Amino acid sequence: MEDGFSSYSSLYDTSSLLQFCNDDSASAASSMEVTDRIASLEQRVQMQEDEIQLLKSALADVVRRLNVSEEQQAMGARRGPTKARPMIATLPLRPTVNNGTVLPKKGSGTLPSPSGSGSRKDTSAPANKTKQRDPVFNAEEGYVKMYLKGRPVTMYMPKDQVDSYCLEARAELPSNKLKLDWVYGYRGRDCRSNLYLLPTGETVYFIASVVVLFNVDERLQRHYTGHTDDIKCLAVHPDKITIATGQVAGTSSDGKQLAPHVRVWDSVSLNTLHVLGTGFFDRALVCLAFSKSNGGNTLCVVDDSNDHVLSVWDWQKEDRLAEVKCSNESVFAADFHPTDSNIVVTCGKSHLYFWNLEKGMLVKKQGLFEKQEKPKFVLCVTFAENGDAITGDSSGNILVWGKGTNRISHVIQGAHEGSIFALCMLRNGTLVSGGKDRRLISWDSSYQQTQTVEVPELFGPIRTIAEGRGESVLIGTTKNFVLKGSLDGEFMPITQGHTDELWGLAIHPWKPQFLTCGYDRQVCLWDSSSHQLIWSKSLEDAAQSAGFHPSGAVVAVGTQTGRWLVLDTDSKDLVTMHTDGNEQLSVMRYGPDGNFLAIGSHDNYIYIYAVAENGRKYSRVGKCSGHSSFITHLDWSVDSQYLVSNSGDYEILYWIPSVCKQVVSVETTRDIEWATHTCTLGFQVFGLWPDGSDGTDINAVCRSNDKSLLVTGDDFGKVHLFSYPCSQFRAPSHVYGGHSSHVTNVTFLYDDSYLVSTGGKDMSVMQWRIV
Repeated sequence: MEDGFSSYSSLYDTSSLLQFCNDDSASAASSMEVTDRIASLEQRVQMQEDEIQLLKSALADVVRRLNVSEEQQAMGARRGPTKARPMIATLPLRPTVNNGTVLPKKGSGTLPSPSGSGSRKDTSAPANKTKQRDPVFNAEEGYVKMYLKGRPVTMYMPKDQVDSYCLEARAELPSNKLKLDWVYGYRGRDCRSNLYLLPTGETVYFIASVVVLFNVDERLQRHYTGHTDDIKCLAVHPDKITIATGQVAGTSSDGKQLAPHVRVWDSVSLNTLHVLGTGFFDRALVCLAFSKSNGGNTLCVVDDSNDHVLSVWDWQKEDRLAEVKCSNESVFAADFHPTDSNIVVTCGKSHLYFWNLEKGMLVKKQGLFEKQEKPKFVLCVTFAENGDAITGDSSGNILVWGKGTNRISHVIQGAHEGSIFALCMLRNGTLVSGGKDRRLISWDSSYQQTQTVEVPELFGPIRTIAEGRGESVLIGTTKNFVLKGSLDGEFMPITQGHTDELWGLAIHPWKPQFLTCGYDRQVCLWDSSSHQLIWSKSLEDAAQSAGFHPSGAVVAVGTQTGRWLVLDTDSKDLVTMHTDGNEQLSVMRYGPDGNFLAIGSHDNYIYIYAVAENGRKYSRVGKCSGHSSFITHLDWSVDSQYLVSNSGDYEILYWIPSVCKQVVSVETTRDIEWATHTCTLGFQVFGLWPDGSDGTDINAVCRSNDKSLLVTGDDFGKVHLFSYPCSQFRAPSHVYGGHSSHVTNVTFLYDDSYLVSTGGKDMSVMQWRIV
């Protein structure tokens, strides 16, 4: 959630953390003993804690000055925390930590994980986990007062519950649980070699922290969920059953650091067999490959530390056989030679290295480009049947390197226009190449072009290629499609997803359908029973929110620019378009009778429209003005007469939307029955807030239609399932992982059969069965 000064972490933009981290003292390449390494880590933690103290005191001073300035502006200002941002910018941008590591500046109060996809608040700092005051129950007035970031939030309860309510009573866990049913999306944008066909007929790939095993013919998915954060690489053992996957470093919800590591697991049973490298790897894993010739007994791994350390493991013994600094530039691929398990080839920015494993040492031979102009990037490598290495590069050339040498034996100049991202050697000896030009080209054993097919622009450049069943080929693209087709035919998508941060989610009122929209300007309507995309539409603006009209005939989509549009649900045609303010529209919510639309904006107003002709005609009634911060959530009463809203400064306000008037009478509002419960603040839901929360940890809430369950999506990639009502402090919940970023939205389908959650920067949509 964006809050201009949600925590000290919001002062620093860590999106460039990788470029600025330059601490070699505990680099993965060092040969320190474990005890030395632990001592070094403890020392670093101590230094960081000292730095945090300094930051906290600096922040306290800023907050004090902000409070003064806010009080002075309170008379004339309508915008709370959004006004405060320019002042925050006066803080030093990049304070350096004692050990030389730099804390880059921060934008939106969220901390990207090293993968770049998993955005997450920095919870390692005690500043985020201040000891909160416990809630207070006032029996005379009939309210509970809780505290978020020291600010009191007063929540009145229905009259008939006052006498029986006990603050100390323990809430029960729900009897229902969630089971991951389907994952929509694929990570091809920034990962490679992550698509394979298994003998079971399942296509295996990953997105967020889930590995998907998808049987396309039977339309069934299975999921490996052993990881705790973004998966970045995947390798399949020669036995075609054992799989290795590597993840990034992360942070758990209680502030503990999650180490990057490799998990080796069985694709039939989905059991984890081995975990490698916890405490050894740095930041993330970027390349993985099993050896081919010694029964697949060894695994080579490249991490994302400054030195991109290459290590070779006896994975069954969990024993590291060798390690070496590979390159201080990006490494894109690493693979074992098919007939010599002591040879590993790595390639990346301006390098191609042949490594020989001798007596526990990795010895490097550099690929010699000689007369051939050296490419800026060597992007992929595969091997011919005779043992030659074949590389594709950013100049569009395919180079063949003679077996056992570091010299070029054959050149296909200009094989592609632009970068070659992928090479795949088929069983029949045909080489297939693909790249930025969206072309898939096949070459015979003497490197003569035999076939070429171009993938439509909609799908994007080719990121990875895998051999399918029979004559078929699988392609992963940079626009996060998985395509299936043949070298002489057309390609059809078997998996697709969003390509940028995802926030908007809306449920069809009476069909098993839901709609997603995000910063990639795509609006997608999905069928939850067939798991297929019904339609998608491109917008001019990044989308933020959505809501269906109760008839299901139309859906309203709010954007980041203040523009909103209404689409016909069947034809996806534009019905109408309006603009309110120039800031993001965080909530689009129709009244249950379909006669009004309420729009919650980041400019602190709620815009109200009268709706006619089944959602096809709109006239503005006015705007509800009274919040001093941006609108975060809205709910309508069952009779469509009232509206409740939450804002970025934890206010709960009530409205009569038909006249845009605020209702201040507690007696009027305390017994209102609400049609939905998506507000994160209120008596019926306050038990969902974890101890020490700063008020931005929970992004979305939804009550089931039968009013027995409550689900939340949080900043730590978790979906929580509570019993409803959830009005006991720190209620217990079932917790589910899978997302690797903020869970930005959660909602039950119309019949409570499934739950849908969206991951912000992990771009995934997950569908959970309620069991």
